[in-house]
Parts: sequence; C-alpha cells; structure tokens
Amino acid sequence: MTTQTQELAAPTLSKQEFAQIRDLIFRIAGISMSPAKMHLVSGRLGKRLRHYGISSFGEYFRFITAAGNDAELQTAVDLLTTNETHFFREPKHFSFLRDQILPARRKGRMFRVWSAASSTGEEAYSIAMLLADCLKDEPWEVIASDISTRVLEQASSGVYAMTSARELPREYLSRFCLKGVGTNEGRFLIGKELRSRVSFHQVNLNEAFPSLGEFDVIFLRNVMIYFEQHTKQRIVHRMLPLLTGHGYLFIGHSETLNGVTDAYRAVQPAIYQKP
Repeated sequence: MTTQTQELAAPTLSKQEFAQIRDLIFRIAGISMSPAKMHLVSGRLGKRLRHYGISSFGEYFRFITAAGNDAELQTAVDLLTTNETHFFREPKHFSFLRDQILPARRKGRMFRVWSAASSTGEEAYSIAMLLADCLKDEPWEVIASDISTRVLEQASSGVYAMTSARELPREYLSRFCLKGVGTNEGRFLIGKELRSRVSFHQVNLNEAFPSLGEFDVIFLRNVMIYFEQHTKQRIVHRMLPLLTGHGYLFIGHSETLNGVTDAYRAVQPAIYQKP
C-alpha cells in the first residue's frame, strides 16, 4: 500500500462491501443507510481509495478498521455524514425562539442553547445572532456539536461564501459579519465577538454525551431522519435531563416524535417542551 495518490480505475462497490461499510457507520454514528446510498458511498470513499492506491472497497474497509488507523476512520465518517444546512433554516423556529421563549426567560440567568447537529456552523451562528440581538448584555452562550471533525473545523473558522447569506437578514449581515476583500472576495467572516460566544465540540449522538450542562433550548434538527427508531428513542431520552425545567427541543419540520417518545409535550410542529 502506498500513501501517494495513484491514477486507478474507479473500483466497483459490491453489495457485500457496501454492507460492511453501512454496518460500520451504523455502529459508530447510528446512521442507517439504505441500498440507495451505494452510489454516494462509492463516490465519497472512492477518492480515498485512489489516494492510498487501494484497489477495492473491501481492502479499504480492512484498512480503516485496523488498529492505529483512527484518523482515516474519522475521515471516512466525515465523508459519509450528510452536512446540508444554511443560515436561518426553518425560520419559524427562530421566530418562536425570539417571540415566545426569550420574553419568558428568567432575566439575569445564563441562557444556553445547544445546536446538537451543527454541521458547518450556520445554525449555531444564526442562533448566536438572534441571541445577541435580543438579549443585548444579558448572559448567553451557544454550544455547537457534530460528529464530523471536518465540518467542525470549517465552522470554527467562521468563513462562508456570500452565496450562503441569501436568507441571512441584511441587518445581521452588516452587524455581525465582515465582508471579504482581495483574496477573500465573495466570502464573509463571522465577527470575532460573536464567534467567541459559540464553542464547537465533537459529539457523537450515538454515544454517551460528554458533560455539557443544562440547556434552555436544544436544536436537534434534520438529523433523526438518518436514524432508526431505537436510536431516535435513545437520543431524545438522553436529552431530556439536559433541558432546564420546561426547556424546549426543536427538531426538523420533516421529523416527528410521534411514535418515538411521549416524554415531551408537543407545542407546535417540530417544537417540543419538557413537561
């Protein structure tokens, strides 16, 4: 095996090899992949086979599961986790946070929000902009997490293409962001003061959570669609004690807790509250 990139014909991913990789990702991240994802797996991992000069997906599977290859295993996990997001996605959630939750908070107490599947950080920074706008000098913080080290590194940098700002309020763009010039033309940077209020952590939702403290709101949006039923149940039940009294859990609009748990009280579509 060589670590130099080699020009190889793209290997074919067999059903058996796909099953090995699918089962591995499920064990690590709780993500369930249907056979329709074979093309995605082949495309995203194929570049790693070419990088190492590996001629089959079976050989690559043995490589990443061998002792001492944790870094490449993490790379594979990074490549196979879907990271689609944008600023102020599903805006009704932000309206509910602004109009219902924040006015009812106990003033003077630290207000904490967890963006539990933060991907490249747009959700976490959207929350931070709203809190900075509404809470002024009141204490608050945003904890953001993802299983992928690759997207966390990008999120921590706070640099985004201007094209991703299409749903970002113009006022927030001017108040909290810096427009790139020169070699950074076409990009913008989240301001240092706002970035300092958001901390990013690698968290695998399929494993025991690290010590994160309690939260007034948890955003768990657009990630449960990749989990099987028992994985969903385990995750949302482990989140319940992390919510403060009557804290809120937000999930994606295409998701539901119906049939998953009755431990939360439904408030609005995709918004639940600790009873």
